[in-house]
Amino acid sequence: MTCAAQAAALLAPFKPKKGTLLDAGCGSGYFYHSLASRNLPLEYYGIDATPTLIDIGKEELSTFGLAPERLRAMPIEELNGSVDFVLCMNVLTYLDNFHAALERLLKVARVGVILRESLSTMPQYAYVTDTELDNDVDLKVHINTYDLREVTQFIEQYGFEVQVRTDERTGGAPETFLGQDHHWKFIVATRRSIAIGSQS
Repeated sequence: MTCAAQAAALLAPFKPKKGTLLDAGCGSGYFYHSLASRNLPLEYYGIDATPTLIDIGKEELSTFGLAPERLRAMPIEELNGSVDFVLCMNVLTYLDNFHAALERLLKVARVGVILRESLSTMPQYAYVTDTELDNDVDLKVHINTYDLREVTQFIEQYGFEVQVRTDERTGGAPETFLGQDHHWKFIVATRRSIAIGSQS
């Protein structure tokens, strides 16, 4: 919830009076509440690769006014079309690599992209057993800390200005999960043709 609150706060300087936001890797769509509680007038859409979570979101959020068709089960790499803003938190870190997914996010965003991922000047890549699952489940997952400079330069190539922000939940300190340090940071990427505060 702290991460969602910070992401919403990072959207506020854009002063959106209307527009669309895609939550990529939305889970069951919790961020919809973050927009509503702060009166950010953005039409919320969410995608997630896990159909079960999308089904939960469709059922639960419909009682709060979100149309079920606003949530879809699909991988980021299949994204097409365009939205004003893209939010993606804690997703790219757990992919085999960030390039293809981040490219799709950047291509569909007309105004800005907000990311929360594990980024550092000392990148690390791991493929480890997920010990948080039930005992009879044997599953390995990627846990990557990407090179901060490589990621920011990649984003800039697609016509964005990049700001790196300290993650408020961890205060910039490493967080260990499945034996791997995570170096969470927020990135705010803004189209160079867009002036913050000019949205109408």
